[in-house]
Amino acid sequence: MLTTDYKFGEVHDLTSQVETGADKVHFRHIFENANGGVSLLAFKANQALAEHLAPAEVMVYVLEGELSFTMIDRQLELKAGEFMLMGEGVPHSVVARTDVKVMLVKVKSSK
Repeated sequence: MLTTDYKFGEVHDLTSQVETGADKVHFRHIFENANGGVSLLAFKANQALAEHLAPAEVMVYVLEGELSFTMIDRQLELKAGEFMLMGEGVPHSVVARTDVKVMLVKVKSSK
């Protein structure tokens, strides 16, 4: 079953759905179900997410700003309009170079 706070057929501006905050990285789930979902993240410059494992196959799409993404000891620089793909279970970390907003598309592999 799909979980969302949004109504089908409504139009929204994606970047305004999540705001940066000095206290922590902010998350907003657009929708999700047992197979994955779409979430937004907002970072203030220099905020980071420590290394963790990807919970699913992931597309990371930068909506605004710039970030450094370290995946298996390889550092990648992404800026607005760019995306990357990452496999499930891959260790990674993130550091915002500027205020940044990111869309994550998560798809769980069928087992």
